[in-house]
Amino acid sequence: MLVVMSKSATEQHVKDVCTAISQLGFEARPMPGEQRTAIGVVGNDRRVDDSHIRGLPGVANVIHVSAPYKQVSREWRQDRTVIELTNGVRIGGDEVVVMAGPCAVESEEKLLEVAALVAKSGATILRGGAYKPRTSPYSFQGLGVDGLKILAKARAQYGLAIITEAIDHASADAVAEYADIVQIGARNMQNFALLKHVGSLGRPVMLKRGMSATMKEWLLAAEYILNAGNPNVILCERGIRSFDSATRNVMDITAVALAKTLTHLPIVADPAHATGRRDMVAPVARASIAVGADGVMVETHPRPNEALSDGPQSLYPQQLDDLIGQLRQISEMLGRPLGQLSR
Repeated sequence: MLVVMSKSATEQHVKDVCTAISQLGFEARPMPGEQRTAIGVVGNDRRVDDSHIRGLPGVANVIHVSAPYKQVSREWRQDRTVIELTNGVRIGGDEVVVMAGPCAVESEEKLLEVAALVAKSGATILRGGAYKPRTSPYSFQGLGVDGLKILAKARAQYGLAIITEAIDHASADAVAEYADIVQIGARNMQNFALLKHVGSLGRPVMLKRGMSATMKEWLLAAEYILNAGNPNVILCERGIRSFDSATRNVMDITAVALAKTLTHLPIVADPAHATGRRDMVAPVARASIAVGADGVMVETHPRPNEALSDGPQSLYPQQLDDLIGQLRQISEMLGRPLGQLSR
């Protein structure tokens, strides 16, 4: 339920409504806006009798949120959530962002080489896995905290924001210490204990869609993070499983467009993991921006054939440059500039 206060409502009116909500056994979350304050009611899994609330001074309207995901829903908040990172990059606003980098942090020398290429190309966020949940226990698992320190060094040197994956509570704490965005991968989308934990860490979180997750399941997973106190959540469509093995997954372009109507959260597309094919990354990235994605995440490596993880879907440096040029044209046609580093 959402209580919308009138423009003339006083601070005391807001406090009185919050007190009344608490007396009903629910939690009140005031959300000040430019013109008026709204108060979210959380903790209810059923319809609330709003007759008492409606009669309180300063209350303009009471809206019952019909979606099972409350705080994520457009009914809860009409304005877009815009997440501003420490390097000035904004995700979810008018700008389109590009996240690029290797699948995994392999060494300091290689990561700094990639970071230089990423910054030069015009991307603003560096991706790179320090913790790698792999299908095979014999595959490269990442450098852990050492990898996070290398990413932090790249940020200091090139001004790029950092996004990297957490796979459990301990790695989430470490990622939150070093990175700008904590990534939750598809395998952990419904790891509810981990979602609650990252919701308490105070860092923006990017939540990838699970391999077979419905839109409802995905948004309910995001609800866990918001309900833990973190409003800065980014959704990431990375393809879903299908019977067809022609590509690694099936990129659900519809989900990108649909998410923009269902939630106020920003959404990013990951065409590399969706397709698993280098030649498919650019066209799917272009399509994602065309249907409204707030950004794309792509993999790049100076020598993809030497990559320890996901080389076949990693772009060569020139391909990354070409793609960003194409995305800039598409985004500008839609009235959305491509995000740039402030320095």
